[in-house]
Amino acid sequence: MIPDNAIAQRLDEAEAVEAVRVVKARYFRFMDEKRWDDWADLFTDDATMDMRGEAAAMQQLGIDVGDAEAWLLTSRTAIRGAVDMALEGVVTVHHGHMPEMVMSMPDEITAIWSMADIIRYPAGRPVAGFNGYGHYHDTYRRLDNGSWKIARLTLKRITVIPIPW
Repeated sequence: MIPDNAIAQRLDEAEAVEAVRVVKARYFRFMDEKRWDDWADLFTDDATMDMRGEAAAMQQLGIDVGDAEAWLLTSRTAIRGAVDMALEGVVTVHHGHMPEMVMSMPDEITAIWSMADIIRYPAGRPVAGFNGYGHYHDTYRRLDNGSWKIARLTLKRITVIPIPW
């Protein structure tokens, strides 16, 4: 017989995993819809987004991204501002699949998501866009109000396939 506390713990973990799935689904949808206030609300105030690997991929496509170290963003405000600016006028379609999630602490889940995206740039960029593939490595934190937010996020690209003009 399984003790009641073990059943309660398993139920809490299952509810937490489902809540994190919804957060990540909204992350992709709100980004594609350019709903930046809703998107930013998915992050903790002190969230970290490491997009230095993304900067390297963009440089391979001939896109000037400036200093790649500046792509390590260390607050919700910085994350929102940088991503909003980077995707101004850009059509995006993001898909996340096959999450591997672990409840590493009672109020923390780590996850790896396989991802694919389609990016289409406005005129004036070195390429018309790209199809990209890789993995998101995320950490989610449960806040005092019970909501789950993204605390850390790193995108590790496997490849980007340029789309010429």
